[in-house]
Amino acid sequence: MYKPLEAFIGLRYVRAKRRNHFISFISLTSMLGIALGVTTLITVISVMNGFEKELRARILGAIAHATIQPADGSVMEWRSVIEKVEQHPEVDGAAPYIEEGVWLQGVESSGAFIRGVNPAFEPRVSEVDRKMLSGSLDELRPGEYGIILGIGLASRLRVGPGDRVTVIAPRLKATPVGASPLMRRFTVVGAFEFGEFENDSTLALVHIEDAAKLLRMPQGSIGGVRLHLQDMYQAWRVAREISATMPGYYSVRDWTQERGNLFQAVRTEKTVMWVILSLIIAVAAFNIISMLVMVVTDKQSDIAILKTMGARPGTIMRIFVIQGSVIGVIGTILGVIGGILLAQNIGLVVPFLESLFGFSLFPSDIYYITELPSDLQSSDVIKFALMSLTMSLLSTIYPSWRAARTRPAEALSYE
Repeated sequence: MYKPLEAFIGLRYVRAKRRNHFISFISLTSMLGIALGVTTLITVISVMNGFEKELRARILGAIAHATIQPADGSVMEWRSVIEKVEQHPEVDGAAPYIEEGVWLQGVESSGAFIRGVNPAFEPRVSEVDRKMLSGSLDELRPGEYGIILGIGLASRLRVGPGDRVTVIAPRLKATPVGASPLMRRFTVVGAFEFGEFENDSTLALVHIEDAAKLLRMPQGSIGGVRLHLQDMYQAWRVAREISATMPGYYSVRDWTQERGNLFQAVRTEKTVMWVILSLIIAVAAFNIISMLVMVVTDKQSDIAILKTMGARPGTIMRIFVIQGSVIGVIGTILGVIGGILLAQNIGLVVPFLESLFGFSLFPSDIYYITELPSDLQSSDVIKFALMSLTMSLLSTIYPSWRAARTRPAEALSYE
């Protein structure tokens, strides 16, 4: 015998053909249950990671990681501000902007947010130049009053390139007949699509100088500076550090204040799904308990003989701990392999199922995301594997302890 006694007997119990086939069946279902649970958990969380990543890319492609605005509405010398901001080691880019809620009138009318941008700086903080369906940012020239609409907003207004749109700002100007709102006619020069409802249906872009003239802002003034950072999760800290080095008082906002609730909802859903799917592994672990309890009952005489030969209670416990742990380890390994393969090939599996059953999971006329995204993260795989192994190990404690308390005289009295 080349291995410790506990390992030798425990592994033999795993391999042996038991007289009680029901015990063998429970062992197999426990192993498959753990494998199924780990596979499902890895796949579902990877898909939710993919949705979160896709959602983040679509939303943060249009909004900045952070913004800095003068708290008192004073004029910013934005070129010097941007030069200073971009010296921060965690800032990838910065751009000036003006943003205001307005009313747009085309063939139809709709509320929207108009954002004044500088075409030379805007690509540093957003991906709008890569999301253009028609036209380009360069067509926003000062004094020409061009406007680029989100595809949903253009559809709602029923306008296209070359059409005229009236922009009505919620600010009043004095006229001989009384106060009237600020308004200006703009020409549609392009359209963009981020694939996210709010950006596509409520956002319009104009040149920053045209926005300033529309809103009667002082010459050269801007609403603030938008930042794109290396780590989006450090947006609040970095923006506060930058504003602290600038003269005057500034208000700071980051992406979590604009869309943070949406990402928090996704994270909450991931946590809930993790808890629910973990119950599959827990059920399989309870099956291990049931299986080991029956094995201990079936092997009462064997345990008694081992004890009469001098085996200690700790030795008996380790035999059944090894037996249950082997089932958990094999099930976890199978689950990890299955989860990785399924998560990496979910884009092939879903079309196959759709063609097999004749349905579309994400119809293109309803959803912006028409494919099932997946983002497999090694940290998730390790976390779920460790959780499965821990549950499997804990499930062996009670049956093993019960086996160690076997009394040889009572167990052999009816043999």
